Amino acid sequence: MAGIVNAVTSQFQSPEKKKEEFRQYLERSGVIDALTKVLVGLYEEPEKPANAIDFVKMTLGAPTGVDVDSLKAENEQLRAKVADLQLQVDSLANKVGDE
Repeated sequence: MAGIVNAVTSQFQSPEKKKEEFRQYLERSGVIDALTKVLVGLYEEPEKPANAIDFVKMTLGAPTGVDVDSLKAENEQLRAKVADLQLQVDSLANKVGDE
């Protein structure tokens, strides 16, 4: 019963309280510090990069120049291949078991 009450009351929290909880979450998880360091680094950069978003991504360690759609397609192809190979393994295991 208490879980239901907590769920209902959390839906009716004030927007300010939700914002404060989210800010505290970001602070606890280190996001604010990481973003602050990145932005300070961008500010201190003698020659500002043409694309600030790429600078932020690179500084945070995200891969750049990666085609996500092609990786997703390759992933799907590999999953299909794994499924086919698993069927072959199962078939061969059944043949060995029958002998």
